[in-house]
Amino acid sequence: MTLVDNVVYVEGRRASTPEDLDETYAVMRGHGGMAWIGLYRPEPPEVHSVAAEFRLHDLAVEDALKGHQRAKLERFGQTLFIVLRPARYLDEVEKVEFGELHVLVGPDFVVTVRHAESPDLAAVRQRLEASPGLLGAGPQAVLYGILDEVVDRYVPVLTGLEDDIDEIEDQIFAADRDVSRRIYELSREVIAFQRAVHPLVDMLEALQQGAEKYGLDVELQTRLRDVQDHAIRAADRADSFRALLQNALTVHATLLGQRQNDEMQRLTESALAQSEEVKRISSWAAILFAPTLVGTVYGMNFQHMPELAWPLGYPFALLLMLGMGLSLYTVFKWKKWL
Repeated sequence: MTLVDNVVYVEGRRASTPEDLDETYAVMRGHGGMAWIGLYRPEPPEVHSVAAEFRLHDLAVEDALKGHQRAKLERFGQTLFIVLRPARYLDEVEKVEFGELHVLVGPDFVVTVRHAESPDLAAVRQRLEASPGLLGAGPQAVLYGILDEVVDRYVPVLTGLEDDIDEIEDQIFAADRDVSRRIYELSREVIAFQRAVHPLVDMLEALQQGAEKYGLDVELQTRLRDVQDHAIRAADRADSFRALLQNALTVHATLLGQRQNDEMQRLTESALAQSEEVKRISSWAAILFAPTLVGTVYGMNFQHMPELAWPLGYPFALLLMLGMGLSLYTVFKWKKWL
């Protein structure tokens, strides 16, 4: 159901709860008061009906129907069009979910168009209805209540993000392989949060600057300043989170490079050790090969070999084997292969 709540207030108290929009218009014409119409993902006919009754600007109607708008505040004559990006932290998946809320505020009406589950505007209604004096200030009081709810809901989000950053720090020093992806995903959430909260600070400033021109109640001005203070603190924390994540990414890259260098050094040392071992084996193989070569030559047993009849042939062959071995041993020792 797209029409989630539809109430006409007179002097801050619920005077009528019409069943449909046409009845709302009739009650307002007959008794005056302020209408607060809550729509959830409305169909075009509903939005066009509200637009025709309250003479909303075409651009505001187009944005309300399309959705996917950035946080902003625009004024069309006596009507304010505000886009808010509420957020909530989902503990089950450790993710931040962003919603979209459009608020149209006129002299005697407030129209809220939600494109997501959050925020819970029913809770805002209950709080305002419990304070008829505040709600009696008119549509600006409803706008204050909505802004206050959106900013208050940012606090659990910031707490969740802070916990995630603490976990990332542990993952970095534990050499978790998935930490790079988590830092990237968390950075995207922080950037999205910044895009939601930073414009809100400027919007609240603009509302206060136009307070006298548009007759904003003094009490509401005070309350809006309090909401702005909370928004500024939320924006500052978000900025600090982004800086922390950038530092975490730098530290992670440094540690990763250090670990890679250590691994390369270990591999290099291992390769050097293997090389030294190969040198030793090759040296002894060459030393052993020399007498083998001599023995092979003199062991061919051809008939016509002068050395076979030479009395000193055998000792000469032994001395030659020994000399060649010692020579090779001396050379390899000098080259530090042995």
